[in-house]
Order: sequence, then structure tokens, then C-alpha cells
Amino acid sequence: MILGMTTSTFTFVHVLLSLVGIGTGFVVMYGLLTAKRLDGWTAIFLASTVATSATGFAFPVEHLLPSHIIGMISLVILAVAIPARYVFHLTGAWRWIFVASAAVALYLNVFVAVVQAFMKVPALKALAPTQKEPPFLVAQLIVLAVFVVLTILAMKRFRSQPVRTA
Repeated sequence: MILGMTTSTFTFVHVLLSLVGIGTGFVVMYGLLTAKRLDGWTAIFLASTVATSATGFAFPVEHLLPSHIIGMISLVILAVAIPARYVFHLTGAWRWIFVASAAVALYLNVFVAVVQAFMKVPALKALAPTQKEPPFLVAQLIVLAVFVVLTILAMKRFRSQPVRTA
């Protein structure tokens, strides 16, 4: 039992939070690319991404795992994104700090999703059983490249155009 739930139920909730974070994160990224704040989507993205990272620590393990390190990094990044948005209201440098930190938080969620896909989807696991094989590395490099481009574009567009709420 984890937090009063069976392990399978808790895993389902954790995965659901992750998928909500990824889905809403892409909506927020669209908003950043089109200079729209999308306040409601942003709140859901940030909350579900915090919840995803936090619930990852509740799984029973005997030692620190790479997923814990990613979770810690994500929570630190979110600890920058949330005040940038809600305390500093995207003023001055906080605008690009928010864009960058939100993009990195989304990237980390997608990075973990790719890792999980290669662990759980039989066809992908067959291509990269140890996640050190070229298909896994290529997939992660493509994801990284896409996020670098999206983040640069979002930083330029969200900073340089008048921001509209939607």
C-alpha cells in the first residue's frame, strides 16, 4: 500500500498525473509560442507536474534511482517556474525564466515518458533492452533537439510580443 492505495492504483494515479502534465505542458508550450498566457492550462500543468515528481518518491525502493534524480531536478526547476509566474508575474527577466523553466520541466516529463516507453512497450524494449542502444539514444536526442528548438522559439516569441490572456 502506498498512501492508502494499492501499488497498481498508485502507479495508475502517478502515470495519469504524468500524462496530464505532458498534455497540458504542450498546450502551455503552444501558448508560449503564440504569446498567450493560457492561465488555467498553466496552473494545471504546474500542479500536475509537481504532483508527478512528488509521487515518484513514494514508490518503495531500496536505493536512489535515476528517476529520483530527475524528480529532484524537476522539483527544483518548478520551484523557479512557479514563483516566476505567480509571485513575480512574468515581469522583466522572470518572463524568460518562466519560459525556460516550464520548458525544461515539460522536457523532463517527456524524457521520463520515453524511458518508460522503452521499458514497457515490447517493440521498443526489443530495440533497446538496456537503453544504451542506438534507437534509445536517437529517440532521446530527437526529443532533446525538439525541446531546444521549441524553448528558443518560445523565449523569443513570448518575450517579444504583447502577451494576451486566453
